[in-house]
Amino acid sequence: MVGDSLSAEYGIARGSGWVALLEQKLRAQHVDARIVNASISGDTTSGGRARLPALLQQHKPALVVLELGANDGLRGLPVPAAEDNLRSMIALAQKNQAKVLLVGMRMPPNYGRAYTDRFANMYKQLSTELKVPLVPFMLEGVAQEPANFQADRLHPLATAHPIILNNIWPQFAPLVKE
Repeated sequence: MVGDSLSAEYGIARGSGWVALLEQKLRAQHVDARIVNASISGDTTSGGRARLPALLQQHKPALVVLELGANDGLRGLPVPAAEDNLRSMIALAQKNQAKVLLVGMRMPPNYGRAYTDRFANMYKQLSTELKVPLVPFMLEGVAQEPANFQADRLHPLATAHPIILNNIWPQFAPLVKE
């Protein structure tokens, strides 16, 4: 799992985030899998791209979940740069015999329609072009309700993480079964 604060349990108790819940769900289903959560709060696609080669070498994963881009978007960084970073990460993971699941994000409307559309379409385009499954918006059913967020209005409360897991599971489960 290579992600940012949304996967690194920012502001919530350790073990209550969606990645920890995923590991619990796999254990409950008797799936022998080890999850390495290499998510870092504040990480961008360029940071993930820089870290990924060492992570692949160290852990030799069968599956890489990429949940990055939110910080690129919130900083207003160019969408083509984020897209290039994600494309490189997907290609590198695949070159290392790992399946990839891409987890998408959306930007708030105050970034303007052109930027938010380009940003959301980046994930769809990469998924189609590189033939990797996509979770279009990890915060579906969470973002629409302000009560799901910590005081910063960016990071979900622990109570929202089961919803996040439910958004990711339908794309994740078939990859594990393969």
